[in-house]
Amino acid sequence: MIYLKEVNILSEKFPVLDFYPFNVKIFQDTDSIPFDKAITFFIGENGTGKSTLLKALAYRCGIHIWQNEFNLRCERNPYEEDLYKAISIKWEKGPVPGSFFGSQIFSHFAKNLEEWAFSDSKMLKYFGGKSLITQSHGQSLMSYFQSRYNLKGLYFLDEPETALSPSSLIELLNLLIKISQQGHAQFIIATHSPFLMACPDARIYSFDTRVIEPIQYEDTQYYKIYKNFMTHPEKFIKTNHI
Repeated sequence: MIYLKEVNILSEKFPVLDFYPFNVKIFQDTDSIPFDKAITFFIGENGTGKSTLLKALAYRCGIHIWQNEFNLRCERNPYEEDLYKAISIKWEKGPVPGSFFGSQIFSHFAKNLEEWAFSDSKMLKYFGGKSLITQSHGQSLMSYFQSRYNLKGLYFLDEPETALSPSSLIELLNLLIKISQQGHAQFIIATHSPFLMACPDARIYSFDTRVIEPIQYEDTQYYKIYKNFMTHPEKFIKTNHI
């Protein structure tokens, strides 16, 4: 199911060109990104803007993003959260509900859920029936994914591979495939994980190019590096000879 069809980056609406994220060349040069698959991946090195665009999309789609209680900065960037003001989106048939998952804010959400469950224990049934904070971090993530994504919606995930073992990543991959095939959910995911990128019939967009553009799984640097490392680890491991 495709709910979100396209995002347009309106560079003419950038308030400045010397503050992040508006100083990122790829945002200045990319006009639009179509979404034609139920699962889309944003990939690229840190600092390329994939997570920033993911968050801006969620804001523009009207999806709430949990925030940490404390976010102190010695130097504040007044434009850091403003990319959503310079993008437009196209829906297939109108807005749908959804959620934003971020590894850094998940623990904050889990603690809030625990407090709500004191007043209404039925709250936990929507997340596997168990407290998220009494499980390991990886287990609590999978409990959340398995329950939340069975609901119709548009789902944004920012580096969900954090704290997941290889076997759990494969479990998440199969969960995404299963849910997308059921036809009630669309996923847009920023990731570094070649496990998740291996998802068949998914669209991968690279942020390591001049403009944001599609790339084949086998052409990604993640695939090449992991394959080469597993085949010839001695080429990558540096040892100190005394």
